[in-house]
Amino acid sequence: MMCSYLTVAFAVLLIHSSKGEISSEDCSSLGFIKSNLLCSSCDQLKDFSLDQLVEHCKQCCHQDESAPKEKKYARAILEVCTCKFPAYPQIQAFVKSDRPAKFPNLQIKYVRGLDPIIKLLDKDGIVKDTVAIEKWNTDSVEEFLNTHLVKEDDDDRGFLKTNLI
Repeated sequence: MMCSYLTVAFAVLLIHSSKGEISSEDCSSLGFIKSNLLCSSCDQLKDFSLDQLVEHCKQCCHQDESAPKEKKYARAILEVCTCKFPAYPQIQAFVKSDRPAKFPNLQIKYVRGLDPIIKLLDKDGIVKDTVAIEKWNTDSVEEFLNTHLVKEDDDDRGFLKTNLI
């Protein structure tokens, strides 16, 4: 029963794909939701030995460029309480390491009794987002900051450093 359904679905798809157009209904009959399918997902079908579906998946998908880009922020404040460092050893390791120095637009603020959070600010210093990081490790914090903080131009900073008196 299931094999005959798939055969009919593939036949319908082949007829429409020969015209160069696949409708949402045709994609749906193959198990793809055209409106939500990103083309990068089609490549993962090979990992599950579903190579025969990749071509049809690519005909139903949307290019990933339309996917939202990661939002960038001008500054970040990592707020933490030193009295809670024993409960959050990974956050303590990040704060006490040389990693925060890699982010000139990161400020570390010690707030009594607060679980660790990162506040993300726009260029005007207005807090736009707050993220709880109590379960994160040092690599996760660094990766998050690399992804979400605007990078300063190293060329301009290098020029200023060489001209210091």
